[in-house]
Amino acid sequence: MRLTEAERADALLVWEYHRMGHRVESASVAVGLGSHDLGVADVAARLYLAGAVPRLLFTGANSATTRASMPRGEAVHYRERALALGVPASHVLVEPRATNTGENITLSRALLAREGVEVASVVLVSKPYEERRAYATARRLWPDVEVLCASAELGFDEYVAAIGDAKKVVDMLVGALQRLVVYPGQGFMIAQEVPAEVDAAFRRLCAAGFTSRLVGASAARG
Repeated sequence: MRLTEAERADALLVWEYHRMGHRVESASVAVGLGSHDLGVADVAARLYLAGAVPRLLFTGANSATTRASMPRGEAVHYRERALALGVPASHVLVEPRATNTGENITLSRALLAREGVEVASVVLVSKPYEERRAYATARRLWPDVEVLCASAELGFDEYVAAIGDAKKVVDMLVGALQRLVVYPGQGFMIAQEVPAEVDAAFRRLCAAGFTSRLVGASAARG
């Protein structure tokens, strides 16, 4: 589908809110959060090759959207991509069991501890619209480290073009924002303020039918 100008304007407000705008210069480790998007591995590899991090960890099992495209598991495919880009195998860890963001964080933290890796700061590498969710989750589950976020440096229109499905992208933006509101009350992440204009854009997008990624009608705002 083609977005109306009003829908695109609202989606852009939500998109920009999800981006944390962190500048990554150095960190103890970069953790690539599993998904369908191999671009996560590309960003993590670039951080390593630029000298910003000395080690990578990829985390993720499979979901309904990745079983066919990543049959060996998200983290394993990410690792293979990073190696192909020039990252030494000895500097890449794989956590192959996580199935959600909370598990990405807790299982990665445990693996790094078992490996004896001292972590003062971590770069969470995700899809662009998952930065704030990753940040809020890590602040709750890994509170003793500095948390930075990184993702592909794409604008909203570029990302929609890359995915090839505007409705799917906006549905994901809306669902990710809802989780930022609902999940703190369930102990999954820290609470963050949602600006009034972003909240209004969210409500309009829900009313327009961008709701396939909401966690349940009873949990949705409005």
